[in-house]
Amino acid sequence: MQAVEKSTGKKFGDPNNPLLVSVRSGAAMSMPGMMDTILNLGLNAQTLGGLIKQTGDERFGYDAYRRFIQLFGKVALNIADEHFDEHFEAVKKRVGAKADVDLGAEELKEISELFLLVVKEQTGRPFPEEVYEQLEISIKAVFGSWGGKRAVDYRGEFKITKDMANGTAVNVVAMVFGNMGNDCATGVGFTRNPGTGENEMYGEYLVNAQGEDVVAGTRTPKAVQEMETEMPVLYKELVELRHKLENHYNEVQDYEYTIEKGQLYCLQTRNGKMNAAAMVRTSVEMVNEGLIDKNQALLRLNPELLEQLLHPRLDPNTTAEPLAQGLSASPGAACGKCIFDADRAEILGRAGNKIILVREETKPEDIHGFFASQGILTSRGGKTSHAAVVARGMGKACVAGAEGIAVDVRSRQAIIGEKVLYEGDVITIDGSSGNVYVGELPTIDPEFSDELKTLLSCAEEGAQLKVRANADTPEAATKAV
Repeated sequence: MQAVEKSTGKKFGDPNNPLLVSVRSGAAMSMPGMMDTILNLGLNAQTLGGLIKQTGDERFGYDAYRRFIQLFGKVALNIADEHFDEHFEAVKKRVGAKADVDLGAEELKEISELFLLVVKEQTGRPFPEEVYEQLEISIKAVFGSWGGKRAVDYRGEFKITKDMANGTAVNVVAMVFGNMGNDCATGVGFTRNPGTGENEMYGEYLVNAQGEDVVAGTRTPKAVQEMETEMPVLYKELVELRHKLENHYNEVQDYEYTIEKGQLYCLQTRNGKMNAAAMVRTSVEMVNEGLIDKNQALLRLNPELLEQLLHPRLDPNTTAEPLAQGLSASPGAACGKCIFDADRAEILGRAGNKIILVREETKPEDIHGFFASQGILTSRGGKTSHAAVVARGMGKACVAGAEGIAVDVRSRQAIIGEKVLYEGDVITIDGSSGNVYVGELPTIDPEFSDELKTLLSCAEEGAQLKVRANADTPEAATKAV
């Protein structure tokens, strides 16, 4: 901590010049959203005053404080989000605010005080004021999240063994703030499109926000291309960062960044989770660009992943009218019964039912429901939210940010204009177009891309196995070839 204090010129727990930190996990293998993070740590009644004086921005100070209390309460003290959310929504409703950014300093101060009361009511003890106590509790909580249900479920589903990753590190890093005003932002990017593999700028960002807002799917962010007109200098820096990361790692990267007062900070990077079609395309294109050789192109593909390419897609000639449209977060067509909570989706899905998990926003805690579903539909969040990233990694269709849908989890229904979808109603989602349809729509067989044919011919050059097929009809023989 002394080293961080020295390099930032701030002091942890100092009421006049406070250093705030984030406490983050760091395992040997990436598990997006499955491990816990605590932001803005080091705030208390004294340091809050210092932060406000330092920045001259009371609204920012209380925004950071209410975020910290809720995140610390949830992750370190095991207080359910609902206890905080009901106060937050009540204040928003009372003042007529649609989004968090519409709240002023007074409302955020009131929310912070209500959140402190929630902690006392739920734990029987006041919120810890001593900053080193906050840090110690948080470090233990992040270590503890390795054994949490969602992390265990994720490792089970993706076959991550102890030999591959056995535990996590905890990183304590100085905070940078994307929520200090309109010259600040936070975002998530991929060095290539993880849905198609296209070599283009891909990602989303939010102005005046913190990182959790983008990945948690609580707000629907803007496409990164909009930054070119909104923050042209920073967009140029982001393009340079994208090239630097990919040339260094020789692999598609999924990176997070924050812009604080016009300064770009890269927070983390990891190998990007992509579906099979994107993996195939990037393998071939990265060989052509000289980033990797043919053997690496083959070895970066999990053979089981190729099974995704055999899944049917929606018939493009369908005349059905979409009920709603969201963002095409993970391609492919999926059909099933609407289910509004992850536990029920898991039970029904494991029993052999075809399920579409429908949520307002998905939280990492919903992961067990993903595994048992055919696809995921959310009314909030973007293409880089946890829901979208995990769905792409699993090759499942996902439509995110379908804002025309009002999801009511308690009464187990979704309202779209005049239409009401009840639990158990069958819908079809098309993760390639973002369209949502009532009922089951016809699908057609997949087509194999030229990139896949190129890659398979590379495999054949090095293969020592021969493949035979058992076919009874001319059609089956053609398919086998």
